[in-house]
Amino acid sequence: MNKEYLDELCGLLLQAKNRQDILLLLQDLITPQELESISERLAIFKLLLKKVPHRKISEELGVSISKVTRGSHALKISKSAISK
Repeated sequence: MNKEYLDELCGLLLQAKNRQDILLLLQDLITPQELESISERLAIFKLLLKKVPHRKISEELGVSISKVTRGSHALKISKSAISK
């Protein structure tokens, strides 16, 4: 991953004045499927943090158990504010 490009992306997100600006930027940068996937991952994280069982998350969100498991592994090693 190119750190320079990642820093630039972070800078663009920080320049956004509101949620609508962020959404428009994301829609310009990533596909609708990628945006859906990121949003889905966030939903998985939120339910995992509430200690909802993997199978229930899978059923509730209509995602595979393997997606939930991958989300669980990612959350365990997360250093972001979401895991706090």
